[in-house]
Amino acid sequence: MKLKTGDKVIVIAGANKGKEGKIIKTLKDKVVVEGVNLRKKHLKPKNNNGTGEIITVEAPIHVSNVAIMDPKTKKPTKIKYDFDKNGKKIRISKKSNEKID
Repeated sequence: MKLKTGDKVIVIAGANKGKEGKIIKTLKDKVVVEGVNLRKKHLKPKNNNGTGEIITVEAPIHVSNVAIMDPKTKKPTKIKYDFDKNGKKIRISKKSNEKID
């Protein structure tokens, strides 16, 4: 997978199409994006006199439904790999040829 935690992405397919956010967590072939694909989760009471609660959590999205944002144009782009002068592998935007951190 070419995406990493902390990358700024945009959703390109599905019910949340057009939403932007940072990747919080990467799974095998899915990613969890901050503020996108929100779901309600019902929690049971933790003690005898308490009440349960409903919380909102981010659900995973398949990696094919998100695209990384180009650092220069702020539009969705694909990633290619290249090597810097020290031989380290780096990610580069295909649209603007800018390095992606």
